[in-house]
Amino acid sequence: MDEIDRKICTLLSDDARRSMAQIGALVGLSSSAVNDRLRRLGERGVVRRYLADLAPEMLGLPVSGFVWVALAETADEAEFRRFIAARPEVTACHHVTGPWSYLVQVRVASLAAVEDFLALLKDGGWIARSETQLALSTVVAPPFRLRG
Repeated sequence: MDEIDRKICTLLSDDARRSMAQIGALVGLSSSAVNDRLRRLGERGVVRRYLADLAPEMLGLPVSGFVWVALAETADEAEFRRFIAARPEVTACHHVTGPWSYLVQVRVASLAAVEDFLALLKDGGWIARSETQLALSTVVAPPFRLRG
């Protein structure tokens, strides 16, 4: 990736609805040259997809929670991963180092929905223990998208 590719990626990250002509004007290339670069960036896996950044509060999902999960010794980790990947309230899941197995981020409508999610984890027999933290406000966040 050269500096122009990085500029194109930055511009797309800021607003993926920009036209090729707008991007080209900002980086000093023609629309067709920008299109060629974007095609190559996609082929190389640099640009994976184009997303809309939704406002979760406006979609009725004002509660952002983080659930630290220590898997039970008997847990089927592959099944846990499939379960988490399929849950629409899960916005991110990270396999982490330290005393926890995973950090799961959820976006839900209420505190009761956080409790319901925890109950699903317990009922599945996946967790030995967990700790949940709620976000009071968000300073920096990745784009939000609905799942499921």
